[in-house]
Amino acid sequence: MNKESSQTTQDIPQSPLRFFWFATKPHKQWAILAILLVATASAASQGTNYFLKLIVDAVEVNNYEVVLYYALAYPVAVFIVQVLFRISGMVGRNWVIYSKRYVQDELTKYAIGHSHTYFSNRLAGSIMSKVTNVVSSIDTLIPDILWTYISSFVAFLVTFYFIAQADLLAGGIFIILIIVLFFLNRRLAPKKAVYSKSTAEASTVLSGRLIDVFSNIQAVRQFSQVGNEYQQITVATENLQNERLRNWGYTEFMLFLNSVVLFLFSFVMFWLLVQSWQEGNIGTGDFVLIISLYAQITGVLIFIGRAFNSTAQAVGEMREGLEDLMQPHEIVDITDAENLTVTEAHIQWNNVAFSFDEKPVFTDFALDIPAGQRLGLVGQSGAGKTTFVSLLLRQHDILTGSICIGGQDISKVTQDSLRANIAVVPQEPALFHRSIRENIEYGKPGATLEEIISVAKKAQAHDFISQLPEGYETLVGERGIKLSGGQKQRVAIARAMLKDAPILVLDEATSALDSESEVVIQKALEALMEGRTVIAIAHRLSTLRKMDRIVVLDQGKIVEDGGHDQLSE
Repeated sequence: MNKESSQTTQDIPQSPLRFFWFATKPHKQWAILAILLVATASAASQGTNYFLKLIVDAVEVNNYEVVLYYALAYPVAVFIVQVLFRISGMVGRNWVIYSKRYVQDELTKYAIGHSHTYFSNRLAGSIMSKVTNVVSSIDTLIPDILWTYISSFVAFLVTFYFIAQADLLAGGIFIILIIVLFFLNRRLAPKKAVYSKSTAEASTVLSGRLIDVFSNIQAVRQFSQVGNEYQQITVATENLQNERLRNWGYTEFMLFLNSVVLFLFSFVMFWLLVQSWQEGNIGTGDFVLIISLYAQITGVLIFIGRAFNSTAQAVGEMREGLEDLMQPHEIVDITDAENLTVTEAHIQWNNVAFSFDEKPVFTDFALDIPAGQRLGLVGQSGAGKTTFVSLLLRQHDILTGSICIGGQDISKVTQDSLRANIAVVPQEPALFHRSIRENIEYGKPGATLEEIISVAKKAQAHDFISQLPEGYETLVGERGIKLSGGQKQRVAIARAMLKDAPILVLDEATSALDSESEVVIQKALEALMEGRTVIAIAHRLSTLRKMDRIVVLDQGKIVEDGGHDQLSE
């Protein structure tokens, strides 16, 4: 691998805490405003309990007018608090939704930049699940921060202030209670994060398995493997079930410990408060105020463990996703990489060496393909044909040597510009679950319908498309499942024609077709090959009769090189 491209700068951090800041930073104005609103609303919410003290004090002296005034003021204050919370909800909504969109875009962009090897070693469903888990964690963390941690912290401060004003010793016990609960849950949270990460991993495995089965349902049925696949899925669901049970059970354990701590401290604190009231050290209004404040905050105190659990689970899922998604890109553009400009599609392999999984594939490999030449590449499985195409597309980096197109080293140009100059028609075309028009247009985004129809005619595809009920707007199904092999291939050829790249790679483009379809496809390919440098891969010489030159590979070496008639002798 070239040293220049072996590393990549990661703008997206792997640490959950730093990643959360990364997600928030572009929208920090919403975060700051939401925090201020929640803090104000929480303080006001706890403060409304002071009206109860004023009402009780007025009742004790039989002051009807004061009682009525504060009794009516109380619901007004509660309404104002609710309005503040609703405004904070709208602002918090912006923080959450804008941050989610931002990280969704950034993670998708980074994930797409991974190498061919990365995607080959992972299920598409697993990658999708990891991205989803990381993005969804933002949905959990921001509400937890706003309406649990900040709201609770402010409520604790207000409650402590009023309790300490009434009885300093009770206030001291309350603050010790908060400290004990905080450190208890902080100590328990790491184990919860581990359980949450394991649950996320089990969920990812199940999602990947399900998508793999559904994507290949025809093969599953044709090989009578429905029962076996179902069995494997039940193993994955059982594993996920066990992880969820362990995760949930630990949450209940955390809540139970919180309840025990709360009970012990509450018992002592209320005993002291009753004694103080009986001795006349605090008034009835103060006593009622403390009772109401404490009752309001009890739910928060009990479920602080659930808040820690929710956060730990989100952090665990975020860490599980980021650890895999944020692996350094294996194939990266060098600094100041230029765009590949092809005036003549002259391809040169200069003493190329490449190993796959430490097994040498090419050693000191050299090949010169003049511009406009039609080259056939033949060889048995394992000869290096597929690797040849992968290296030309720079899906892997070579160890030594160089591959040049038009005199430009492909390792020193941008990957996008390289691949923009190469059209590939594979044995199994990659069609999207979109319309035929959209699949052809993929070769040239923004192409007119007239351009699409023109290439479809050249690809021998227009007639069958016109006979479909929806014509060019017909959805082809996942991976083109609604079309026959020949139809898919013709759509792929039309797409390659529309791309109009100077280099064309035909990777076993007709090997999976019946003889009738092959005749039609060959006509389409002849039109496609015109004026281009062509590399056609095949197992047999007979399929490469119209090539200008044929190269036979064997274990990464050129063993024969000549015309079809010469090699057929």
